[in-house]
Amino acid sequence: MSVAAQAAPAVIIPEIGQPFGGGFFSGITRDPDTGKRYLNITAGAEHELVGAWGEYGVKIEGADSFTNGRANTEAMAAAGSELAQQALALRIGGHNDWAIPARDQQELQYRHFKPTTETNWQYARSGDNPNSEPVGLLHTEDSPAQTTIEAFKAGGPEALQPRAYWSSTQRSANNAFLMYFDGGLQGTNVKDYELRVRPVRSQLID
Repeated sequence: MSVAAQAAPAVIIPEIGQPFGGGFFSGITRDPDTGKRYLNITAGAEHELVGAWGEYGVKIEGADSFTNGRANTEAMAAAGSELAQQALALRIGGHNDWAIPARDQQELQYRHFKPTTETNWQYARSGDNPNSEPVGLLHTEDSPAQTTIEAFKAGGPEALQPRAYWSSTQRSANNAFLMYFDGGLQGTNVKDYELRVRPVRSQLID
């Protein structure tokens, strides 16, 4: 083992929903290019944002990652997205690296914090998450189930609302990925439509 490896503190993986890093631990993603693993931390409900993703018809370079919400959000902000600029300006729990979640970070929010008991959408790639640990599978009617974490259940203080939320992952010049937190449908919408955002940040594991 190298001296650097010996000096690096071990990262303790928290329980899902445990307060951690300025928010709540929501799962692990792996960067498909580097293989590095990251803890994903979801901000509390009081920090939700609302706005348009960006300008319809404009393709933003660098906003296509399925795992790196921060890189996507920085690219969006540089292109003039007010929603992305608001996310980058957040300061929560002593951390200033918040972002709009990438598609696979957002899937973890639904998988672990599903607020309702509604039947899941079984449409397109809803639930498919090859970059999470463990890998996310296509939704069935009852999987994922409603979260067991009381604060995130419908009506709880941290619950996601049963409506659509933006991800930071761009699909085309006209559309970006979103997720509905009533039944977990993962689809796209036109960029100039106003939706909610539940910010995230990531912390390197290894």
